[in-house]
Parts: sequence; structure tokens; C-alpha cells
Amino acid sequence: MTARQVRMMPRIHVLMIEDSDDDAVLVIERLRRGGFEVISDRVEDSEAAASVLRTRPPDLVICDYHMPAFGAEAALMQLRASGLDIPFIVVSGQVGEETAAALMRAGAHDFLLKDRMSRLVPAVQRELREADDRQRRRQAEAALRRSEERFRLLAEQATDVLFRCRLCPRAEVEYVSPAIRMITGYPPEDLCGRPDTLFSLVDKEDRPTLKGSWRTANPEPLRVRWHPREGVEVWTEQRVVGVHDDQGHLVAVQGILRDVTEQVHADEERERLRRQLDQTERLESLGRLAGGVAHDFNNLLGVITGYAEIVLDTLPDDDPCRADMDEISRAADQAAGLTRQLLTFSRQESSKPETLDLNAVVEGTRNLLRRTIGEDIEIVTLLDPDLHPVTIDPSKIQQVVMNLVVNSRAAMPDGGRLTLSTANLDRDRGPSPADRPAAHGRPSPEERPKRGWACLAVADTGCGMSPEVIRRAVEPFFTTKGPGEGTGLGLATVYGVVKAAGGEVDIESEVGKGTTIRILLPATARSGPAPVDTTRDDTTRDDTTRDDATRGQGKTILVVEDDAAVRAVTTRILVRSGYLVHEAGSPAEALDRFGPGTTRIDALLTDAIMPGMTGYQLIEQFRRTRPELPVMLMSGYAAGAEKSVAGFPPGVAHLQKPFTARALLDSLERTLHPR
Repeated sequence: MTARQVRMMPRIHVLMIEDSDDDAVLVIERLRRGGFEVISDRVEDSEAAASVLRTRPPDLVICDYHMPAFGAEAALMQLRASGLDIPFIVVSGQVGEETAAALMRAGAHDFLLKDRMSRLVPAVQRELREADDRQRRRQAEAALRRSEERFRLLAEQATDVLFRCRLCPRAEVEYVSPAIRMITGYPPEDLCGRPDTLFSLVDKEDRPTLKGSWRTANPEPLRVRWHPREGVEVWTEQRVVGVHDDQGHLVAVQGILRDVTEQVHADEERERLRRQLDQTERLESLGRLAGGVAHDFNNLLGVITGYAEIVLDTLPDDDPCRADMDEISRAADQAAGLTRQLLTFSRQESSKPETLDLNAVVEGTRNLLRRTIGEDIEIVTLLDPDLHPVTIDPSKIQQVVMNLVVNSRAAMPDGGRLTLSTANLDRDRGPSPADRPAAHGRPSPEERPKRGWACLAVADTGCGMSPEVIRRAVEPFFTTKGPGEGTGLGLATVYGVVKAAGGEVDIESEVGKGTTIRILLPATARSGPAPVDTTRDDTTRDDTTRDDATRGQGKTILVVEDDAAVRAVTTRILVRSGYLVHEAGSPAEALDRFGPGTTRIDALLTDAIMPGMTGYQLIEQFRRTRPELPVMLMSGYAAGAEKSVAGFPPGVAHLQKPFTARALLDSLERTLHPR
């Protein structure tokens, strides 16, 4: 037998309950000749058998029927009492058929005679396969139970309302999640059954539309007003999908109701401010709103991201739920991107410039653009392969492209052509002559960098703009769209992003002939690595990074965070990585419980914005007695963090929320072990 054949032999652990050494040797030898690599334990009494079952459970039990003190019936009962699902095969001399049948009914998997051992190997192979199948089935059933339990917990804890209504043979609300109480004031059990009770709480004007949406196969998102038992009017946004039978008939609908009352009220307030305030006041108001939303929203996203990573770490690679958890993580990442866009618009997020290729930006957004503009628009890309690199925040230039494409799409309601092109421009040549209708922020030829410009142009065949519209195009809140169709912030945001990067915006348009908007950015002299950013979850680590499970090495971290959910998931990530963690829900608690001379602390991890005292003030308190204490700040409100850090002593690391476990651990390790 070759070494390769030896390695491929299935290895099994056999418990031999046999009082004859010779018979045991014969059984083991036959199994080995049959292709098994056998490890065996031979016992003759109940106590020895119990010890093997308890300490090193075998893959297979082979038991003699006739033994003086310990027979097959007793051994079988002992195996069943252990709770182990292990094949049990009786090998014995001549016994009657009734005895064999009784053993099989009692749970034995097979019965072989010692003088007819040819069936031994096939029987063992069969029983091992069936045992493996049973184990896999139990694992699948357990995974299904865990999945159902997770769904139940998510449904019960979700702030959105999950519902299902059967339409045939008669309409009946089958399920409504507990969050319905927050909207209607009624518990879910009061609203299940006939849907008339649920519909009666909807505003009369919206009721027919809601009913009709439940009879439509794929309705659009729908906003309706509710009048709860107590309290003020509530707005919800419904997203629903139809359930069809084998014949394609709509038999049920299921979906979610999201409370968007605050969003509706914010829209109304935004409109009021648009009418009453001038440009500066409107921008400042929206900036404050964006910062407050970002802080709380980033906390929630951090909790979602953290627990999703924890669950993923506990799931086996082949678990079907991994795909679901990956989708949750991706959705949280997308939501974090939206929050960053909101902060970018309000100029409350710092730029993180990187050297990049505008061609890659266009290519990376191609699929998203196609979904955004629809099939009636032809997309054409003309990219210069030798395009100069530029230095700009990647997320902001992507936002610029999306804003320009959305504007072009609105200008082509009946379809048309959208062209995205790139080109290099030297310092003495602009993309258009000086008498163009508008060139917003263009420096003179003497001011342009000698290395030239990289130009990204977005052109459409839409309705075009008049000279008056072009002159006002980048003014905040200026829009030619109807009420509710646009905010007038698209080109204003584009202008702010490009100007912050040292670039310019050029608009060329003619009524009835389309529009071309060119973004000119200073070319970067040479390409270099992106700056280090502790707010990102890098997918690769250098060779010196420790394994996540052993990073802590017993070091003690004090976590100060007023949001209990964020504090809990942060603590859990650190504990899983070997850190000892003390928690405090406020700066006052941290100073009271872990102040000077109380507890050893290797590092302080604190939120930046908390009631009563900021994280910066807390650090100042600790450093009065521990000047060398490593500290790190967490914040979901970038602008506030930057303003405070500007005048703060060096050595304070900043971690932007929401963060991943990897980002947290990497940033903390750099704080504890600066290079």
C-alpha cells in the first residue's frame, strides 16, 4: 500500500465490547482489510464502556451478544442513555431470529454472525454514512431554528413595522410586528384578522390608495397618514411586495411600514426655511440638522456593524445565514456612506483626499449610473487612458458624478444620450473660450498649475438652460424643478466640493440642445499612497498586526460612552480580542469609579460628545495625573471633533463612527503601540 493510499483511508474510532481478544482482533483486521484506518478501545464491562463513551466518544460500537457480565442489551441501553447517536452493530455467534429482531427494535443498527463476517465492512460503511447524514440533518435543523430565532428577535426589536396580509380566499392580516404599537397605539394582536381595523386608523384620503397598493403586484413606495388612538398624526412609508401562487395569482402581500414622521416634518421645515431665510441661514440650519442626525445615526450604524461582524465570526463558512449577515453589513456600509454625504453637503465632514484616477471613478459608478437613469438613456463613456491623476476625496468626487448624472437625467424625461468623458488640459488651454456663458471659479492661465488639469465632462442631450439659469445654476436652493422635485442643492454641492479641491466648474448649455458640465481638477504631480485613515476598515494588514483574538494581551481599557448599545458592542469587540474592559456611561461615572489611584488603566477610549462633559475635557482630567495615558476618541460628528482637536495636545487618536471591529482594533493598537 502506497503512502498516498494510507493517507486516503477513512479513519474511525471503534469501541469493541468483546471478552475475546481473538474475536476482537479478527473484527479489527477485517475492517482494516476493508479500507479503514482503525483506532479501537476494547472493554468487557459497563464501567469501562461508560468511561470511553464519556471521555472519547467513538464513531462506531461493535458488541458481542454473549458475555458473562455485560451483554448486548445492557450495552445498548447504556449507549442510548448517553445521548450519543453512534451506530451500534451486534456481532455474535448463533442466536435466534427473535433475539436478533428484539435487538433491532431496541435500537441496534445491524446484527452479524461471527461465521458470516463478509457483511461487516458494507454494514459499517452504510451505518457511518447514515450517521453522518443524521448529523448533517440535525445541524441543518439547528441552523434553521437559529435563523428563525434571529428573525423573530429582529422583527420584535425592529423600529420598522413588518406585516403580512393574506388576500385569498378572504383578506386577513396574518402578522404585524410589535412596532405597530408605536404608530397606532394598539398592540399587534388587536390588528390581526380582518384588515378593516387597520385601515380604519389610516387617514380617509389615503385609505383608498393604501388598499389599492395591497392589490397590486409590485406597488411603488407609498406614504400615508395614520391617526393613532392617542397622540398626533403619524406618517409612514410603505414598501410592499406581492406573493403569488403557482399559477401566478396574487395571494398575499408582505412588507414594512417605516415611521417617516420626522422626515416629513423635516421636509416641511426645510421648505419653510427655504422661503424665509437667505442662503447662509439655510445652509447653517441644514448643517446643524445633518450633524445631529449623523451623530445618532452613526451610533446606530456602529451597533449594527459591530454585531453583524460578531455574528459572522460565529457562523461556519457554509452557514446559509452568512449571506444574510453580509447583506446587513453591506447595507450598514451604504448607510454610513449616505451619512457622510449629508455631512459633506453641510461642510461638516473633513476631506480625506487621495490620489486617484477619474477614469476609475467613472468605471466604478457605471452600473450604479445605469440603474439610476433607466433604460431610455444611452450611456457613452470616452475616457483618456493617459489621464493625469488628481487629489480629491473619493466619496466626494463620486457624489459629484452622481449629482451631475441625476441633473442630466431630469433634463431628458423622454430619453436621450448621456456622455461621460475625461481629458487632459494643459495650463494654457481651457475647455472653452473665455466668452462661455459661465465658468464658475476658473483661475486665470497664470494661476493654473503648470502640470495641467484633468477634466471630467458630463454631457446630455436634454432641454438645456438659458443664460439666466446658467448664471444662477450653482446658487444654493436655486432650481427650475417643480415643488417636491428637487432641493436645488445638487450643483451647489458640486461647486463646493470642486472648489475645496482647488478646481473649477464650467457650464456650457443651450436651450433645446443639451448641457455639458466640465469639472476641472489640478493634476497631481505624482501618484502616492493614500493617507492613513483610522475611520476605514482596511481589508489588509501589515505583517506586524496581531491576530484579533490575541491583541489585548490582558491590557485594561476604560470605555466611556453614553449610548448603551454602542458601549456594549464596543466592549464586546474588545473583550473578544483579549482586552480587559471597564465601562462607564458618563464622564462623571468614569472619574468617580476609575479616577487617580483607583484602578489600573492602560488606555482611555471615550466618546467625543456626551452630556455634562465632552470627551476632550474628560481626557484633560485624566491626563492631569496620568500625562502619558494613551487616549482615543470616538465621534460620529466629524466637524465637532475637528474643531476641538485643533487646539488639543498631540497624541489623541480619533476614530470616526460608525467603525468596524477591524478599524477599532487597529486604531487602538496604534494608540497603545505607536511606531
